[in-house]
Order: sequence, then C-alpha cells, then structure tokens
Amino acid sequence: MAFKSSMQKLPWWLVATVVLAALLAWNIVADESYQKIANTLGQGLLTTIGVTLMAFVLASIIGLLIALAGFSKWRAVREFSRFYIEILRGVPVLVLLFYIAFVGAPELVKLYNWMLQWPIEQGWLDKARTRDFTLLWRAIFALSISYSAFIAEVFRAGIQEVSKGQIEAAQALGLNGWQRFRLIIWPQALRKILPPLGNDFVALIKDSSLVSVLGVQDITQLGKVYSSSTFQFFETYNVVAFMYLILTLSLSLMIRGLEQYLRRHEHKR
Repeated sequence: MAFKSSMQKLPWWLVATVVLAALLAWNIVADESYQKIANTLGQGLLTTIGVTLMAFVLASIIGLLIALAGFSKWRAVREFSRFYIEILRGVPVLVLLFYIAFVGAPELVKLYNWMLQWPIEQGWLDKARTRDFTLLWRAIFALSISYSAFIAEVFRAGIQEVSKGQIEAAQALGLNGWQRFRLIIWPQALRKILPPLGNDFVALIKDSSLVSVLGVQDITQLGKVYSSSTFQFFETYNVVAFMYLILTLSLSLMIRGLEQYLRRHEHKR
C-alpha cells in the first residue's frame, strides 16, 4: 500500500522530463558530432544567461517603480502606471524588440546629442552614434521594458495582499511612507511575489531566444548559424532544446522548492 501510494504521488511529468534530458545528455557524451555542436553552442550559453539576468534585474527595478506609482496619491502618476502596463502588455515581445532596436535606439542617440550639444561642441564629450548602442544592449533593454509591465503586476498584487489595518497601524505609530514600505509592506509582499516572479524569470529565459533575430550570439543564434553551415538541423536543435530545457527545468524545480519552503514557513507561523 505504501508503495502504491508513493507511486501515485510520483510526479510522472518530472520523470519523463528527466528521461528525455538524460537521453539528450547521453547523445552529447557518446556522439562526437553532438560534442562538437555542444562545444560550439556553449559559447552562447553565457550570453543567454547574461542577457536573462541583466534583463530580469532591470525589469524588476522598473516594475517595482511602476507598481509603486500605481499607489501614488497623485492621479496623473497612477494613470501613467496603468497606461504603461496596459500598453506594454499588449505589444508582443518580438515587435517591441524590433521597435527599440531600430526606432528607440536611434531616437535615444539623437536625444542624447541634442541634450548635450554644448559639451559636445566644446569637445568635452564625444558625439554619440547609433552603432555605439550595441545590439546586445538594445535586446536587453527591450526585454527589460517588456517584462517590467508583467512584473509590475506581480508587485502590485503582492503589495495589495498586505492588510490595510497593518499599514494604518504603522502610520499611527508615526512611521513615514518609506518606513512603512521597508518594514511592513515589503517583507510581507516579498513572500507572496517570489513564486510568480520566478515564473516570469523562467519565461524570460525562453524569450531571450528572440534576441537571435538581432544577431546576438546566444544559443539560438549560434544553433541557427551552425545548422545552416553543416545541415545538421536535427542534431543541432536537439542540443539547443537540451540547453534551454536544463536552464528552465532547474530553475522551475528551484521555484517549486521555494514555494514549498514558504508554505511550510507560513504554517509554522
């Protein structure tokens, strides 16, 4: 009975995923052509991880500011927060990537040169050129701006979970806005937002593959180039899928572990 009960609780989806990952890993270890592909794509692994991490940090900072703006006492600020979230959530990531790369970046360079025109004319600063704004950073900013709208909603939901009674009590004790946020609101909201924030991180890892359309040398781009030159499409994209699977699966398991830890911690309290 105990064995039957444990078999029923066994996450078969995880078993199937591990078996699939093990088969792909065995091919990479045992097959020389797979090893060559893995070595080539490994150069883009750091780029994928770097783009994801930098975009996520920037998106979290922007998202938190936008979420806090939604609770502002000034209506114009609240309306801007809602406008920002709704507009960016309605634009596909790929479209925003192209827009920022080929429209936003040149306009930003023009604005920079216009605002600092006098120091540039005096020779104190160099005139900025569009090509100085690398495609890698354009991709990072595009992903950051796109995901900041979704992360802002995560922060908003977490902040709203904190009861108004606690906030009013803190206000009655004489705590200012920053103190209330740092000591009362943020610690409680953080426990609520960590799991969905982790899910957005997983989604961002997958969407980071879109930067390949700009020629950024990530896993997907290197896989596209390698398969086109060798015509080993099946083997190459098996390795590409394996690398993304390892990244997303490991992070998903970490998030599940975090959710269970937070759930146990709340029960103890």
